[in-house]
Amino acid sequence: MDEKGFISIEYLFSIFIVLIIAVGVLFFTLTIIESNKNIENSVSSRLTLDHVANLISQVNANGEGYSIYLHLDSKPGYYKITVEKNKLTIQSWNRKGEKLVMPLKIDSKYELYSGNDYLISKNDEGKIVIR
Repeated sequence: MDEKGFISIEYLFSIFIVLIIAVGVLFFTLTIIESNKNIENSVSSRLTLDHVANLISQVNANGEGYSIYLHLDSKPGYYKITVEKNKLTIQSWNRKGEKLVMPLKIDSKYELYSGNDYLISKNDEGKIVIR
């Protein structure tokens, strides 16, 4: 500022450049945070699906009459797991994931919802039943 009340062009230009850099850094930071949240949601869904598949496989491997309790945590949010034949499907956060579990004898289609408890058992006919 050369005189009282006047701002030099260089000073205005430097403020403009600093604002542009600040907006760019803010946009970049928000993009990274959103990407991390998406990755966290995907990993959480995959881990839940793997856990359910492992429990079903464990019941299948231990033979008739064996049962185990499954608690689906509602902390990550609402999701639904569909079990049919040898495939598990999870739907959450507008995403869908699938996992194959071999070999299984599941005649019915089951829908498991977050926040609920289920009993997975193998009946006398060798079929997996979820209640």
